[in-house]
Amino acid sequence: MIDPLANSYYAATAHEWPAHPDIVGDHACDVAVIGGGFTGLSAALACAERGFSVILVEAEHVGFGASGRNGGQLIPGLRWSVSELEAEFGRERSDALFDLCWRQNRVKARIEKHGIACDLKVGHLEAAWTPKDFDAMRREADYLAKRRSYETDVITKAEMGAHIESPLYHGGIHDLQGGHFHPLNYAIGLAKAAEAAGVRILEGQRANWILDRTGGELFLGESTIETRYFIDATDSWIGDLEPDLGRYTVPIMNYNIATAPLPNADALLPSDAAVADSRFVLNYFRLSADKRLIFGGGERYSQTPPRDIAAFVRPFMAEVFPQIADAPIDYGWGGAVAVTMKRLPHIGRRGNVFFAHGFSGHGALVTTLAGELIAEAMAGTAERFDVLAGLPSRPFPGGKWLRQPLATLGLLYYAMKDRLG
Repeated sequence: MIDPLANSYYAATAHEWPAHPDIVGDHACDVAVIGGGFTGLSAALACAERGFSVILVEAEHVGFGASGRNGGQLIPGLRWSVSELEAEFGRERSDALFDLCWRQNRVKARIEKHGIACDLKVGHLEAAWTPKDFDAMRREADYLAKRRSYETDVITKAEMGAHIESPLYHGGIHDLQGGHFHPLNYAIGLAKAAEAAGVRILEGQRANWILDRTGGELFLGESTIETRYFIDATDSWIGDLEPDLGRYTVPIMNYNIATAPLPNADALLPSDAAVADSRFVLNYFRLSADKRLIFGGGERYSQTPPRDIAAFVRPFMAEVFPQIADAPIDYGWGGAVAVTMKRLPHIGRRGNVFFAHGFSGHGALVTTLAGELIAEAMAGTAERFDVLAGLPSRPFPGGKWLRQPLATLGLLYYAMKDRLG
């Protein structure tokens, strides 16, 4: 299919990855993985490392979805803060979540193990949109230091110039566990590592349906795969294959731009950290390896993209960085983010079907972890998998036709709160 959102900086600077077309006929394996994003690729790789035979099926190409077009922000943890998790679940469960989602950095480990060239940089800054937001950040940083021995840097408003040359923000939290990278090149690196481990990757073939949850066949266009286990890692498209799981998320469209290389790039972001602000409809931005500003801003709840993505995002960039309001924009692209009711990922198992989706815009780190935990559970050790599978989840109300409109009303309410301060 022709992708109307394909004017991507990442696609233009991606490493070579030849097409892997499907071969017509019947296949057999231990594990069939559906989806060639971070979750599916990391699960396939981890399964192969444990001795399973694996076939990965991708309807388009590796990294086609959010994994290959996101903002490249590596943000530790989940959308909930650690203190919120402890208040909701108690110390023992929040400890387990913290150890997995904050202390683990499986992306960095994979990059180092496989020598993946994806422009990895260290440092993530959460920027406070209001003084109230900064007060909350400072309390959380103090909590993390005292209760979890996890150190972050509290950046006051007066100190923000060392990280970002913008007048908008009231301070922030700088976390060296986070960072940024070229997401599509990371996906391609995972795919190459998976192939080297024995995974067979088939592209350009959409999975139609699963015959039997207790081990059975995955039906493709002109082929079938007989397998013991299935991993559904289709995220925004999960409802196409399993409609009941699709009820747990709604798609939100996000858009990014990349400027031309900027002569003053280092002055905009002196510490070269990735930045995301504290608004519900947040701005997020970073520098590329060739000194472009990659900026994401605004959300749309219609699946129809704006006619001019660069024009749609530019006002958000100009608000943060008025000094480059008229900078040339070379690329504009976007894609769908699958968001859950709780803004926590929905991970679990139904018979021999494992699934992980709904990372709610916070998945660049957690997706790799989720894939590896699925492989652990498949091999018989489910304790860590169960930590994430136990996160609360419930379907959006409204059924097939009203789910998206009702969710949109709720999201618009929080977006309005952003604008009203």
